[in-house]
Amino acid sequence: MVFAKISQVAHYAPDQVISNDDLAEIMDTSDEWISSRTGILRRHISRAEMTSDLATEVAKRLLEKSKLSAEDLDFIIVATITPDSLMPSTAARVQANIGASRAFAFDLTAACSGFVFALSTAEKYISSGMYQRGIVIGSETLSKVLDWSDRSTSVLFGDGAGGVLLEVSDQKTFLAENLYTDGSRGNSLESCYLGLSSPYSDEVSDRKYLTMDGRAVFDFAIRDVTKSIQKIIADASMEAEEIDYFLLHQANDRMLDKMSKKLGVSREKIPANMMEYGNTSAASIPILLSECVENHRIKMDGSQKILLTGFGGGLTWGTLLVTI
Repeated sequence: MVFAKISQVAHYAPDQVISNDDLAEIMDTSDEWISSRTGILRRHISRAEMTSDLATEVAKRLLEKSKLSAEDLDFIIVATITPDSLMPSTAARVQANIGASRAFAFDLTAACSGFVFALSTAEKYISSGMYQRGIVIGSETLSKVLDWSDRSTSVLFGDGAGGVLLEVSDQKTFLAENLYTDGSRGNSLESCYLGLSSPYSDEVSDRKYLTMDGRAVFDFAIRDVTKSIQKIIADASMEAEEIDYFLLHQANDRMLDKMSKKLGVSREKIPANMMEYGNTSAASIPILLSECVENHRIKMDGSQKILLTGFGGGLTWGTLLVTI
C-alpha cells in the first residue's frame, strides 16, 4: 500500500500591513474595540497582488524548499473563495505561472474549511497509487469582497496564502478525518452572490460583499465544530492529551479560548496568529502550520500528531488528524 505525507510547508502574505489604528482612520472603530473582541491587531492587505499571485509565491517556495522542479508535480489544488476569475481557475493560473505543464489543476471552494477539504482530496489522489506528488494551497484576497464601511466584517479579514507539498510515503500519516456541510445554515456567512442577468430573466439583486451573522457563526464553532473534534479523537481511539497541537481556523481568539475549555485542552496546544493576519479563510490553517514549522513548534520529523480543523461558510467544517 502507498500513503501520503506532508513533506514541505510554506506561506506568503502581502507586504502592506494595516493596523487597527489604521482602520480607525477610515471607519468608526478603535484598536481596543477590535482587539478585545477578536484578538486581531493587524492584517495584511494586498496593493496589487491577486489570489493567484499569492498562491504562486507559495508554490515557488514549496518547490525551492523541496528542491523539486515544477515538472515533478502531478497536481495543484487551490482552496479559495476569492479567485481571480471563475475561469480559468486560480490553480490553472498557478500552473501556468510556475510551468507545471504535467500537473492537472483545479480550485476547491469550501470557505474557511477549504484547505482541509482540499488536503483530504489530495491525500486520496496520492494514496490511490496513481500520483506521486502535488501541492495544496489555501489562498485568499478577502479585501476585495469586503464592505469597507461595515466595521462588523471588514476589521476581521486579511489577505494571504499558505500551502503544503504532499508526496508518497510508505507510512500511514493521515490517521483520521471527518468532513461536514450544512447548507441549510449557509446564509449565516455569504459572499459574492451572482444574481441572474439576461434579457430573459427577472431582475435579481447582486449581493457582492461578504455578510455574516457573527453570533450564529460563533455558536456554530463552539457547538458543532468542537463536537466534531471530540468525535475524531474518539474515532482514532486517542485522548486529547496525545495530540501535540490543534491547528484551528484563525477567526477569533475568544473562540479559541472557549473551544480549548470545551475540549479540555491546554491553550498552549492551540497556537494562534490571527493577531497578525486576521481571518484569511482557506489560507489560515496552512499559514499557521508553516509558521509553527518555522518557529520549531512542529518538527516535521514524523514524531508529532497534529489536528487540523477548518470551519466557515457553507456552513462547512472538517478535521484531519495527521502525523507530521
